Amino acid sequence: MKRLWFYSGALALVVFVLAGCGGGGGDESTATTQAATTTAALSKEELIAQGDAICAEVNAAVGTVGSTSSDAGGQAAQVAGLYGGMAERLKGLGAPSDESAGYAEFIASAEALAQVEDNVKLASEREESEALTAAESEASSTLASFQSAARSFGFEQCAEAPAAPIPTSPGGGESSGEEASGGVEEAAPEEAAPEEEAAPEEAGGAGAVEEEGAGGGVGGGAEGGGEAGGGSGGIGPG
Repeated sequence: MKRLWFYSGALALVVFVLAGCGGGGGDESTATTQAATTTAALSKEELIAQGDAICAEVNAAVGTVGSTSSDAGGQAAQVAGLYGGMAERLKGLGAPSDESAGYAEFIASAEALAQVEDNVKLASEREESEALTAAESEASSTLASFQSAARSFGFEQCAEAPAAPIPTSPGGGESSGEEASGGVEEAAPEEAAPEEEAAPEEAGGAGAVEEEGAGGGVGGGAEGGGEAGGGSGGIGPG
């Protein structure tokens, strides 16, 4: 009997120790989860900055859907996927740590937009024209509600309508360089014109020098002849 009581007491002690260890582990896990949640909380400014970055990306993608797919069903599927992903990413940011008034309405409107765009996709896939028209009308009003809720909370990009990014036009400097080179080419004939006009003047000047030299030589020869005649006449009488 004594041994039986001893074994029973030892078994009860082991069970009590194991139960105590299990309870302690659960408390530590809960505390770790709460600490991680507190660390991940964003301020309102941080939440708006990250949320606007998400919305800007989605707005640009939705704005280019028409250029990437000509099929109406394919376009509806792409838009539904983009807005569904946007709602999940915005929810993943969590509620702000301060000034959270209006945030719940913003998230609810994002979820409603994702749902109604999914209805548009289903109606398009089933080729139900009446249901598609109704879903598209509801999607338009739901998008306006989402933008209004975003604007009220402080978002900027989330309050904007979807639009494709505007491409920039490179080559502005090259065109100005071409205009500058064209101006130099036009100025070249004006500089060459005086040189062409100067050529006849130089030729005329050379002709005048030749004429003067010729005239001087003839005159000198006549004078020399006169002197020679005078000299021979002097010899004759003698």
